[in-house]
Amino acid sequence: MARIRISSTIVILFVMVQTGFLVFMYARYSSFMLQSEEKPSQVHILILSSWRSGSSFVGQLFSQHPSVFYLMEPAWHVWVTMYQNSARVLHMAVRDLVRSVFLCDMSVFDAYMPWKRNLSDLFQWAVSRALCSAPACDSFQRTDITSEMACKTLCGRYPFTKVEEACKTYSHVVIKEVRFFDLKVLYPLLTDPSLNLKIIHLVRDPRAVVKSREQSVKALARDNGIVLSTNGTKVEDSKYKVMQEICRSHVQIYETATLKPPSFLKDRYLMIRFEDLVRDPLSEISEMYKFADLSLTPTLKSWVYNITHGQGPGKKKEAFKITSRDAVNVSQAWRNVLSFQKIKKIQEVCKGAINMLGYQLVDSEKEQRDLSLDLVLPRRQNQFSWSSFNPKN
Repeated sequence: MARIRISSTIVILFVMVQTGFLVFMYARYSSFMLQSEEKPSQVHILILSSWRSGSSFVGQLFSQHPSVFYLMEPAWHVWVTMYQNSARVLHMAVRDLVRSVFLCDMSVFDAYMPWKRNLSDLFQWAVSRALCSAPACDSFQRTDITSEMACKTLCGRYPFTKVEEACKTYSHVVIKEVRFFDLKVLYPLLTDPSLNLKIIHLVRDPRAVVKSREQSVKALARDNGIVLSTNGTKVEDSKYKVMQEICRSHVQIYETATLKPPSFLKDRYLMIRFEDLVRDPLSEISEMYKFADLSLTPTLKSWVYNITHGQGPGKKKEAFKITSRDAVNVSQAWRNVLSFQKIKKIQEVCKGAINMLGYQLVDSEKEQRDLSLDLVLPRRQNQFSWSSFNPKN
């Protein structure tokens, strides 16, 4: 009997030790899993838009922030190098480049740029305040509002290695890109544990986009060819086939993000209309900054006011530049410039996008020219956020 009691005690002790060991291992495993699920230290923001939609302006709203490392359309290098392919074929190459930039791995440009290169070899590098200030360039401070012209003069000869060095010193990495036409292409980035990605989807009235595109016909010809899969042939979009693809992509992106979206998109998608932004800049910028975990500084507030309260709509030669303009005037200029015949054609190819994004169709030239008639429909509170869209509304 004694031996049985001893054996039972040993068994009990063994079970207790084993249980303790399992609890210890589970605690270690849980701790490891929690650590592995922690978000990356950097925040990654993708400004997703299309050409001539005000995306350069929105990009600058982030670029000038002292906590942001910003690049404008780095995938331009992919399209220039592989221009004989279609936009959809190039989606994966563009996505891979964007991922590498978010991770501050600039070796990805080796395939698209000369081996020996400077900052100035990067597309639109001088619109990035981060590449015009330390540690990329010693001419400006991070808190300065920089200009493209001054940056080009003072910083262009710094080595390309400064791009990666600078990127790693910022809490936020922001990329503005116009070369994605399908939100699902970005799913691998949204589910990548090494990224903390959020998407700002910027849209603009397609009729205003066409008016702006007409100021940049030659500059857009190669991109048009890639969108329309012309095997490298440049195209002028006189029949609005490119606009039709752009409008279709905006609808696809919006529907994918708001109609039964995957759970990983929760709180990671925000739509902004350019017209709302120029009418109430500080309110819309504050919303974007809150979404991106940034704060609006007094210096930025002052700069935003100045940049949106200039004189006139801007000159043709300024089509790709951020200059001080009357932003509301810019957003409505199409109503006085385009013929009603053009407007009817644009409305035919983009009717779905115009309706879905909250713009009013016009049925006559009289309605088009009547500026007292507001064609930007009121936005329901949080209409364009991830969680509030209700298709029955």
